[in-house]
Amino acid sequence: MRKVEIKKGNLTLHDSEVICFLEKTVTPYGTGAKVDALKEYLGYPAYLIICKKKGKK
Repeated sequence: MRKVEIKKGNLTLHDSEVICFLEKTVTPYGTGAKVDALKEYLGYPAYLIICKKKGKK
């Protein structure tokens, strides 16, 4: 069983509780930014983890 645990806080994710992990690039949207997700996940709770290393533009 895989598990993602955040040591500083209280977040622990187990693969049995997660439908899918998505890796996306943050893109501009008006004066803010967005991350696209599939329509089938509308209404589902989601977590976005921002990494220190920037991706390719």
